[in-house]
Amino acid sequence: MNAELAADRQVLADLVRRFAGDEIAPNVQAWDDAGEFPRGLYARAAELGLLGLGYPEEFGGTPASYSLKLPAWVALARHGKSGGVLASLFSHNIGLPPVVLHASDALRREVVSPVLRGEKIAALAITEPGGGSDVAALRTTARLDGDHYVVNGEKTFITSGMRADWITVAVRTGEGRGAGGISMLLVPGDAPGLTRTRLSKMGWLCSDTATLHFDNVRVPARYLLGHEGEGFRMIMGNFNGERIGLAAGALGFSQACLDEALAWARERNAFGAALVEHQAVRHKLVDMQMRIASTEAWIEAVSAEGDALEAAGRHNAPEWVAQICLLKNHATQTMQFCADQAVQILGGMGFMRGTVSERIYREVKVMMIGGGAEEIMKELAARQMGWL
Repeated sequence: MNAELAADRQVLADLVRRFAGDEIAPNVQAWDDAGEFPRGLYARAAELGLLGLGYPEEFGGTPASYSLKLPAWVALARHGKSGGVLASLFSHNIGLPPVVLHASDALRREVVSPVLRGEKIAALAITEPGGGSDVAALRTTARLDGDHYVVNGEKTFITSGMRADWITVAVRTGEGRGAGGISMLLVPGDAPGLTRTRLSKMGWLCSDTATLHFDNVRVPARYLLGHEGEGFRMIMGNFNGERIGLAAGALGFSQACLDEALAWARERNAFGAALVEHQAVRHKLVDMQMRIASTEAWIEAVSAEGDALEAAGRHNAPEWVAQICLLKNHATQTMQFCADQAVQILGGMGFMRGTVSERIYREVKVMMIGGGAEEIMKELAARQMGWL
């Protein structure tokens, strides 16, 4: 890593650490209790340039490599200590890339800049009640009627689903089943016929999550992203950035669990000595650090490789996609292990609402399932490596 990149990473990580530590972490429990965080947080993150990180300058963003964004993602998780905040605050990072890459110039000008300024919220809607990870089997339809598409169907588990102003929706425009008939359509949040149902969750309590209902929703045809039938390819390409982000978040949350467990072990006394002086506890902490170190080294390598492939024009190289899938599983398993060990070290306090480890313990499973469940990641990795 060159000195300039290292310096930029340090500056960005310090900025994010202060923002997350001062403006997110102290409020997370209250926001969890309320079931949402203030919409003004989007504007504050935008002022610091965090919403625009990785987006073109022409829309008010700041172009950034995977390697540059990585410490920001990790610091947001480690010091913000809430997956729910990060999921909704940055839901545009999965909803907006298809717009940036495939929308018309006019549509990009209309949509992208207000989102990066924190004025509008963007979301992605792929999953359906009966579909889960089987994207090619989605059934929400969009039928062309004059200069509008008419959308009917349902989407579920949609992050920012209750208050998104723009929703990038996977729809079926072709006949039959399979990947070939899938398209991507940008749907305004205030479109008549679109209704939303809030979902209750085990974790991510301050992230609004919803089922979306489309009942003859008319969407201007100019809101089609790219061409009909290109949606499946867009979805698959969009997953790479999402999965790296999930891995980075899992690393940060693992570190947050270790931070809390180590501080507790140093302060808490049992049987005449601090917990950290007992070998059993000390070994748990070391095991956490061992998994964190391996995850950190792997994600750094995958990020650097992604930057090199990007420069060479090989955005979806199979060997890299395989590494992302394996990394996502490894990072979330690290998070699972660290959350479990931290709760164990905290003992009864680890079972109490308000501790970091208790919150992260409840958030583990959505990280292991979201963006592609473990089983899907293993299968995709095997196929990308040419084993099937």
